[in-house]
Amino acid sequence: MLIGLAANRLHHHDGTAALFRWLRASGKGLRELQVSLHVVGRTFDAIERQGFLDDRTVLLRYPYGRQGGLMKLVAEVVGMGAERTLDGAVYLIDPVDPSSVFPEATALKRQCVIHGKPFISTVASARDWVENERIHAGLPADAGADDLHAFAGQTLALIAHDAMKPAMLAFADEHFDVLARFGERVATGTTGQRLNELAWSRGWPSDTPWVTRYQSGPMGGDAQIADRVLEGRCQRAIFFEDPHVARQHEADIQLLERAVTTVTDQAVCITAPRVAARWATAAARRAQG
Repeated sequence: MLIGLAANRLHHHDGTAALFRWLRASGKGLRELQVSLHVVGRTFDAIERQGFLDDRTVLLRYPYGRQGGLMKLVAEVVGMGAERTLDGAVYLIDPVDPSSVFPEATALKRQCVIHGKPFISTVASARDWVENERIHAGLPADAGADDLHAFAGQTLALIAHDAMKPAMLAFADEHFDVLARFGERVATGTTGQRLNELAWSRGWPSDTPWVTRYQSGPMGGDAQIADRVLEGRCQRAIFFEDPHVARQHEADIQLLERAVTTVTDQAVCITAPRVAARWATAAARRAQG
């Protein structure tokens, strides 16, 4: 498995930074999965400086970001041959670092979404992804990831742009039992109404909303959910983005994404239907023991 890796400066500046919190938590799983990391230069240098390189970890060093390292990861998400086609990308984002909104950073996420590959921007998402892949590989559950799967005490946000609403409804229908395990679900306007109608059609009590509805995205619903994320009252967001359409409320969308990366250790975000389905399948298997 080949995964691109980059981190903004805040997340690798010393041994307690986000990158190393993830590697400490998930290093064993990365080795079990035989993950090869294609690492942008400055991030690679930080890993080497902190002594995280050993003969059990495969890392390939790429140029610094300013020299095209991140651009190369974008090309590899699209595909550059058998040995240079990434299965996803981990990009630990500092939301106030200007480089996080450079074209190559935006393109990395967009191409991951287009090609149905994981784009992982927080420590919690990175830990979650490793555990899910371990479950798919038939490995026993890691007790260190139990906090990520304590759904009864968590809130799940379900958000979809107009063109992606059918995909969200199909996803919720197929994985209804997993989503129903969450203590609370929230959604923006129209998506929330359709999800409630789906739940009622499946026997959910008709006098009880399955999701708590906020405003539509253009009217501020993304901002309302972002506030919950920042307050620690929403731990997971499944956000089906349409990468092909210009969006008038782009700032609102970015607000939610920035909120998730601000609380990097607490919030998990999934942005593509294929990735969400793989997570839900792993979650169901993990619960079955």
